[in-house]
Amino acid sequence: MKAGPDRGFSHIPVVFEDEVILAVDKPPGTVVNKAVSVNGYTVQDFMQSRFPDIFPEQPGTGDDFLMRSGIVHRLDKETSGILILAKTREAYAKLINQFKHRLVKKSYLALVHGKVVPAEGEIRAPVGRLPWNPERFGIVPEGKEAVTGFRTLEYLILDSPTGDMPATRLILKPLTGRTHQIRVHLKYINHPILGDYLYAGRKTSRDDRIWIPRVMLHAYDITIRHPVSGQNQTLTAPEPHDMMDVRARVTGHPNT
Repeated sequence: MKAGPDRGFSHIPVVFEDEVILAVDKPPGTVVNKAVSVNGYTVQDFMQSRFPDIFPEQPGTGDDFLMRSGIVHRLDKETSGILILAKTREAYAKLINQFKHRLVKKSYLALVHGKVVPAEGEIRAPVGRLPWNPERFGIVPEGKEAVTGFRTLEYLILDSPTGDMPATRLILKPLTGRTHQIRVHLKYINHPILGDYLYAGRKTSRDDRIWIPRVMLHAYDITIRHPVSGQNQTLTAPEPHDMMDVRARVTGHPNT
């Protein structure tokens, strides 16, 4: 299966590829799906450029595999990390089915406000669109079941422009896949993600954005059942430089 020239997409690193799937390390700021409201190159543009014989730029309607250019799942624009893409219709269908039946395992890295206590646990709270603001999500009784496991990797004191900032580096494992689930759940336990312009609160997000470039959330790894071999396969995207740069401003570690 011959690949195209990747015109203008050198900023999207390929971390794995075989005959049926592709995994990329999506950079922050890159949108996954094309839309009228989206400016700039997307992951979908990347797939259409790399595989022009498979994914036409104008796919028509009625065929999800072509319409989505093999995109099996999504990440928010400001979220970086591992993204799985399908190169065949059969692989696409099998991967979609794995997501549907919660067979896919994912881990995220996040930098959050405050010292998270306890250091390990599970957040269970239904997530849905806010009735008074349908562009945002929150914890609502009529929302869909949502479960996120978390574990503390490190407690930090960061040197921010507004003074010493307590923070926690977490690894998170969403057991469900609701839109904005991790961001909403962390806000719910009063530890919003650093730089989260939607859920950290107006003043906090304004102060964050003075020195933090984006939402500090990274899709670190994903485990799928390979659509051909049937074997479990884990694919990883290393912690990005901008998150390491924020952590480098550490001035101390609070008592654990």
